[in-house]
Amino acid sequence: MAEILITIPEGLSDRLDKALAAAAPEEAALSRSRLTRLIAEGAVTGPSGPVRDGKARAEPGEYSIEIGEPEALDARPENIPLNIAYEDADLIVVDKPAGMVVHPAPGAPSGTLVNALLWHCADSLSGIGGAARPGIVHRIDKDTSGLLVVAKTDRAHQGLARQFADHSASRRYLALAHGMIDAADARLRGLPGIAFEPGGVLRITTMLGRHPTDRQRQAVSFDRGRHAVTRARPLEAFGTPPAAMLVECRLETGRTHQIRVHMAHAGLGLVGDPVYSGARRASAKALGADLAGAIAGFPRQALHAAELGFDHPVSGDRLSFTSPLPPDMAGLLDRLRGASGTAELEIR
Repeated sequence: MAEILITIPEGLSDRLDKALAAAAPEEAALSRSRLTRLIAEGAVTGPSGPVRDGKARAEPGEYSIEIGEPEALDARPENIPLNIAYEDADLIVVDKPAGMVVHPAPGAPSGTLVNALLWHCADSLSGIGGAARPGIVHRIDKDTSGLLVVAKTDRAHQGLARQFADHSASRRYLALAHGMIDAADARLRGLPGIAFEPGGVLRITTMLGRHPTDRQRQAVSFDRGRHAVTRARPLEAFGTPPAAMLVECRLETGRTHQIRVHMAHAGLGLVGDPVYSGARRASAKALGADLAGAIAGFPRQALHAAELGFDHPVSGDRLSFTSPLPPDMAGLLDRLRGASGTAELEIR
């Protein structure tokens, strides 16, 4: 039996199942339907005691959710090579390649990171994530490369999930994006949810939820969904005038497709992102036809989870890991750096 703690803040006036789903960290894998079942089963205790009615008005404060024994696994072990950055008895840090799905789902029942972990770790994975995603504390998209940590014990899972929820775990992403972050850009400053911080950092604050007509996509909102904050800092600019950039993104929350949706909201969609950047083309005038074509032909969203840091959930030691850009992104970046009109920005 494992316990997950969720705090509903003051001012969140909604029915309990919706409020818990909105406040729950994504890493806890608690959908509204799952929370509804847990409430009905008596597994949820609120500030005033046990709760049974998911439709009741939410009371602000801390809620304890008891998660029972994991279901029998519905994924099978597969001997898939893994690039392991670190491993001990409690957790494993993996450098995931682009193209690998994290956990089984309709349309991707095999070949996933979970299938590979089941082979590598045998029976040593936390069951809190449920039958389809044992040990999974957080996720990165199929076509995003880079680092993620997986829990091998329930104790590690709870400790790691708590750090992702309170933002003490650090995540740094590198991306190639269209356009340029410019604090003097009136268009950018006029967008809702946009603010600038010292050092030219763009702060994007919105809510994110399911797209109203396309259930495979996420959408920016300001009245529904989950609170989401992304901080983006330009590192290098390419083209004259700048038409593309290397950008560092840091997450204050971890929502599905967060960086991709937020950058698109700012008009700075990621290179190669077919969902949120669409058929956007780089300026041939600014970059030259060859580079513009290379950007247009990049086969995935150019997003890499480059750094991951957290406190070890058992020893308490701070652990930090870095991953170099994979060859596809590094190759495109080298071409952009070699083009005329490339400017490396001062990094503060």
